[in-house]
Amino acid sequence: MSEQIKYTIPFPLAVAITVAISLPFGMLLGNYNLPLWVSFIAWAEYFVFGAKPEALKKIFIGFPFGGLLGGLFWIALSIGLASVFNAPFIIHVAIGNFVFVTLLVYTIQKSKFLTESTLAAFNGLSMFLGVLFTGSYPKVTTDPYLNLLIAWLWASIAGIFGGILGWLNVILTFPRKVKS
Repeated sequence: MSEQIKYTIPFPLAVAITVAISLPFGMLLGNYNLPLWVSFIAWAEYFVFGAKPEALKKIFIGFPFGGLLGGLFWIALSIGLASVFNAPFIIHVAIGNFVFVTLLVYTIQKSKFLTESTLAAFNGLSMFLGVLFTGSYPKVTTDPYLNLLIAWLWASIAGIFGGILGWLNVILTFPRKVKS
C-alpha cells in the first residue's frame, strides 16, 4: 500500500477562501492598505518554491533583499546623483541601475541560498519599483529618501504576507495522508 495526500477542502475553494482572508488588508486599512498584487506575486512564489514551509525562508529573506539592494539603493543613488549633477533623470537611473542591479546579480551568484531564491530577490526588486512608482505605500513624509524606505518596507511586508497566504492556502485544504 502507498500513501496519497487527500484534501478535505478542494484547492480552488481554498484559493477563494485565502483571497477573501486577504481582502481586508488591501481594502480596509485606508492609507495603510497593502498592495495585494504584490502579495499575490509572492503567493505564487510559495508554490514555485515547492509549497512547503521551507519556501517561506526564501521569500522572507530573498524578497526584501532584492528590493533593498536592487531597488532602494538603486533609486537612492539616482536621487542623490540628480541632486548633484544636472542631467535628465533617466541618466541618473541608468547609472544607479548599473551599480546596484549588477551588485544584486553578483551577490546572488556568490550565495547558494540567494541563487535558490533568485525569483524572490528579483520579484522583491520589481515589486519595490512597482510599489514606489504607483505610490502604493503610506504617504507619511515628503522626504524622498524616507519615502524610498517606506515603499521598500511596504513592498517587503506585502511580499512576506504573500508567502504567508501561500502557506495558508495549503493549510486550508486540510491535507491528510491516506493509504491507497
